[in-house]
Amino acid sequence: MKPVHTITRRKSRKIFVGNVAIGGGAPISVQSMTNTNTCDIEATVAQIKSIEMAGADLVRVSVPTMEAAEAFKEIKKQANIPLITDIHFDYKIALKVAEYGADCLRINPGNIGREDRVREVVASAKDHGIPIRVGVNAGSLEKDLQKKYTEPTPEAMVESAFRHIDILDRLNFDNYKISLKASEIFMTVFAYKQLATQIDNPLHLGITEAGSFRAGTVKSSIGLGLLLSEGIGDTIRVSLASDPVDEVKVGFDILKSLHLRKKGINLIACPSCSRQKFDVISVVNELESRLEDIVDPIDVAVIGCVVNGPGEAKEVSVGLTGGSPNLLYINGKTHSKVQNENLVDELESQIRAQIENQKIND
Repeated sequence: MKPVHTITRRKSRKIFVGNVAIGGGAPISVQSMTNTNTCDIEATVAQIKSIEMAGADLVRVSVPTMEAAEAFKEIKKQANIPLITDIHFDYKIALKVAEYGADCLRINPGNIGREDRVREVVASAKDHGIPIRVGVNAGSLEKDLQKKYTEPTPEAMVESAFRHIDILDRLNFDNYKISLKASEIFMTVFAYKQLATQIDNPLHLGITEAGSFRAGTVKSSIGLGLLLSEGIGDTIRVSLASDPVDEVKVGFDILKSLHLRKKGINLIACPSCSRQKFDVISVVNELESRLEDIVDPIDVAVIGCVVNGPGEAKEVSVGLTGGSPNLLYINGKTHSKVQNENLVDELESQIRAQIENQKIND
């Protein structure tokens, strides 16, 4: 189904995190963050690989100590995906991970300390050709800004961002991206909107500490959706108190819903009612479970009855309409009759076959 609206994205300069382009019209990248102990190299590498398998473009790794920096050195050797290092306060850690191959430094220049320390980090980033991500968080604003505004506000977040930006500008460093995160949706949205009109650097979007899988998905979808629908945002992270793989899946679902990026299955399914001719919910859940490995874009519809079924099925690559009998559609045309006991097997088979056909034709 063709989109009835095309989003015009905000113009931004392009930077690279490893081989992944951010901004400048590049596809909006999806990232997540490990929650393992970084010093546990085996566990961290395993989680990075699972995040990568889910389709993520980037992975962030927290490096809170010099011991963790040494672990990162080994982790980087085993990773195939660009790694962003998350560092706070200690400039020596930033210097070390840059040496060890970090693809991006997430560190706020204003929190490092003396100007000479900031200069060292920026010089290292320049030497290694890696960008910096400036990350402003409503929960950790500078004390004087907390006093000035009495509480976190969009204006306080933007002022904090410009303090860091001004430092980088003085050092003639423009290879950076910015994030302005809060757990409150509208504070986040208003802050990004203000900043988006004042700089042309790429913007990293996120609703921080969004909550559990269900609540966090809702909050992130609303907040990120409001910004992305206005063309704001170049890379996203959905912050969930859940498996990082869930963050990646939700991130791509948000982008797919806005027609900003197609990756994996776009599954259209009815909520089911008494008209259904098969158990829609169980079929959809089983189908999603079996097809988690698919990252190629494909539209699939699973509708339980003939009221909306044929119309939806004719607009996708593979469509199923419940009836007497159930009908399977391939690329808009009736393909075959399918019995209830064979629904998932037949759908999986046809979806994988269509993906292979797409690859051949491409």
